[in-house]
Amino acid sequence: VENVKRYSILHPRCGTSFLFMVMLVSILVLSFFGWPNPVLRIITRIGMFPVIAGITYEINRIIGRSDSKFCYILSYPGLMIQKYATVKEPDDSQIEVAIASLKAVIPVNKEADLW
Repeated sequence: VENVKRYSILHPRCGTSFLFMVMLVSILVLSFFGWPNPVLRIITRIGMFPVIAGITYEINRIIGRSDSKFCYILSYPGLMIQKYATVKEPDDSQIEVAIASLKAVIPVNKEADLW
């Protein structure tokens, strides 16, 4: 349990960070489109959503792999949302359940893990 406690519960590739980045990328990408009428605005937003999600996914992957200061600055707001809104430090009993669950699914023999 003590070995687990020393690791951070925050992660730059968490879904909370992803949603925050989707919001930022949406603002950036959709700012290039005019809004001549409400119907066109809705069609544009729906049509651009896969593009925005793809861009955000790639940004999130880069942030997860890099240790650069720029990537840390990009991920910092998402980490703070995790810290204060979505993630709570687990107690010892929750950590014990997590360890037992992992032990149950990790094969003893590496050869047994072949699909």
